[in-house]
Amino acid sequence: MRHRLLFLAAALWWGSLTALGAWIVPLLFINLPTPALAGGMAAKLFTAQTWAALVCGLCLLLFLRPNQALGLVAPLYPATILIVSGMLLALLVEFAVAPRIALRENLRLWHSLGSGMLLLQWLCAAGTVWVLSGPPVRAQV
Repeated sequence: MRHRLLFLAAALWWGSLTALGAWIVPLLFINLPTPALAGGMAAKLFTAQTWAALVCGLCLLLFLRPNQALGLVAPLYPATILIVSGMLLALLVEFAVAPRIALRENLRLWHSLGSGMLLLQWLCAAGTVWVLSGPPVRAQV
């Protein structure tokens, strides 16, 4: 059960990033009347995504704790590194990059940097899904 919850949280994180970056934001820019309106809405969605990533990451870290009673070990050192890295990237995008984009400060640089950080966060989430999609790791007795 615990392994399935881990996988579900990782899949939710990865899936929400995929949906937002691959479909939702491009559709905003295609369908809304002005790029400024689409950008404002995209910023709100990226903020929501940051909090979703943090909640999923926190759940993953809590569920990844070793549980001696079940004989499970944390698989998971690589997964832990990916989760923490993804959470840090989400925070950096939200609190360091997004305010500069909103102020239109060197827009090309900050937009590129934010896009790159979102891609790295997506890779962290995908890597977490990959690691957790294997069988649970049992402690050797």
